[in-house]
Amino acid sequence: MAAVVLAIGSIGSIGSLGCKTQGDITADPVASAASASPAHAPAPAIAKLRLKDAPAEGDVADAVRATLAEAGERRRVVVYVGASWCEPCQRFHHAAQQGELDATFPDVDFLVFDLDRDRERLVSAGYVSKLIPLFALPGPDGRASGKQVEGGIKGDGAVGYMAPRLKKMLEE
Repeated sequence: MAAVVLAIGSIGSIGSLGCKTQGDITADPVASAASASPAHAPAPAIAKLRLKDAPAEGDVADAVRATLAEAGERRRVVVYVGASWCEPCQRFHHAAQQGELDATFPDVDFLVFDLDRDRERLVSAGYVSKLIPLFALPGPDGRASGKQVEGGIKGDGAVGYMAPRLKKMLEE
């Protein structure tokens, strides 16, 4: 099986497919405590990967800082840049939406940008890549830290190619 790396021409090549995340549903703690018994106790929440659409306008570093603040100490933030025409991006995004990567990245929030829409804004914040998808760790100031994984392969092995590389970056 031949691997094909998707190349984009210049350093500003970064993007995203957006998807919505659902907010947490909060139950009444008093009613829950009164009616809860071991046999009827609610199941513990399962940690899941989250995709969050980046705002279509404004400073990228500001959006990243807001996401970092929202994530707190319990979750990691990865800037994810893809494009609707990028097959490896489509495959990764679909797998994330379907929950196929929840076990691999249960505590990761992906802030999703679209290369075609956000290229200039991303470059201004230091999120630069020759290949997409781009997965980059932000610094505390919201700008790129320099730790990133870029590029993928086409076909059924796309997610299997990208996920271990991203996981390794997160573990470093």
